[in-house]
Amino acid sequence: MRAIMWRNPLGRDGWLAVKITLAMIGLVVYPVVRQVAEHSGPAGTPTARQAVAGPYADLARRIPGDPLALGVLGAPVVLVVYSGYRCRSCARFSREHEYALLKRYVQHGTLRVEWRDLPILGESSMLAARAGRAAAAQGRFWQFNHALFAEAPARGHADLTPEVLREFARKAGVPDLGRFTADLGGTAFDEQIHRDQAEAEFLGFSSTPGFVINGRPIVDAQPLRRFREIIEAVRPRV
Repeated sequence: MRAIMWRNPLGRDGWLAVKITLAMIGLVVYPVVRQVAEHSGPAGTPTARQAVAGPYADLARRIPGDPLALGVLGAPVVLVVYSGYRCRSCARFSREHEYALLKRYVQHGTLRVEWRDLPILGESSMLAARAGRAAAAQGRFWQFNHALFAEAPARGHADLTPEVLREFARKAGVPDLGRFTADLGGTAFDEQIHRDQAEAEFLGFSSTPGFVINGRPIVDAQPLRRFREIIEAVRPRV
């Protein structure tokens, strides 16, 4: 997917601070094998395990109650997804790969999926990112996310106007559409979205989708078997 350059919203000084912070993450040397202690499995029983981690393992945020994440907080493998709502490859990942990974790994406590916004396909892409956050504020992020990707066009890019996004919110069961519309027209979520974009730039992602599995970056859409191979390689063994 060809990327469209986005304008720096933070100013030169703010952008420098972001880059310095992210660079500090990259300067830390992580061991090839990390001990993941007190992993809470599906039954809530803590177990000591080991998980293989790459150089960007700390990009996994593991925020309790994060509405933009799927899976248990202590899952030993974390898949960070950098994605945008106008991206056809992102929609294909959502409809095909994500469902398979949820069924095989997330439901069994092995994998956690964390979403990051990477709206690089024009202003409506940014608007859609705000819409996702607005749905998340009312506890319907993944319902909105899946509803939108389910109707992504086979060619071209979706025309995501405020009216279209509001209709997706209605389909997703967002309870207060008035609040959703107000949030969509505001900038309350922009700082969070720009933080995700800064992470993606630090990793070198200039197109969507991009992924990080236990600190290992993956560029562009890959076959499902590739995701399974990496997850199986890095997942802990009892």
